Amino acid sequence: VGGAFWAGFVHENAQEELVLRPPGARPEEEFLATCIRCGLCVEACPYDTLELGTYGVDVPVGTPYFEPRKTPCYLCEDIPCAVACPTSALDLAQLKDESGELDVSRSRMGVAVVDYNNCIAAKGLRCDACVRACPYMGDAIFVDSRRNPRTGKHAMLVPVVDADYCTGCGLCEHACVTEEASILVLPREVALGRAGEHYELPAPDFTPEVPADEI
Repeated sequence: VGGAFWAGFVHENAQEELVLRPPGARPEEEFLATCIRCGLCVEACPYDTLELGTYGVDVPVGTPYFEPRKTPCYLCEDIPCAVACPTSALDLAQLKDESGELDVSRSRMGVAVVDYNNCIAAKGLRCDACVRACPYMGDAIFVDSRRNPRTGKHAMLVPVVDADYCTGCGLCEHACVTEEASILVLPREVALGRAGEHYELPAPDFTPEVPADEI
């Protein structure tokens, strides 16, 4: 069910609203009005993460985007893609801390959403690939102990994302071991906002947390 849900969700929304932009990108409408399609951010990326939209792809032609399952953002500390932007379509102000220094952890490219119906950890198997792939493990994503409803007594360890800390880099999605990723990075306005008006995201049917002495 979970895989079918996400396949349907992505299919129905496989247009511009699901595009993931580089660090510091302004809100989509403002970004499209500001980006001059120069490609300098793509050239500056040392990991070839960024691509430019072309004809036949559901991304405005000439604008930068990335696909985490293919190549995630590796969160360069000097954020060369944003620094290279000549128009502030990638806004450095969003990426600076209180002292004015660049802080890539302030990136909010999207937010990871776990498909618990497809995640093998939520089926009782031990897997923490997505958690270990996260550079902000323990904050942006962590493991939570839950009672296994299938056995009624064993604990299972499931990944939980904290949207307040998730950068949307996609390292978790890239690391997911299932054939179709069970954790997907979606634009924040979709994952946290507008999707809720039209879709009911699948939630795990977990019982209360397992007491420490029962694990």
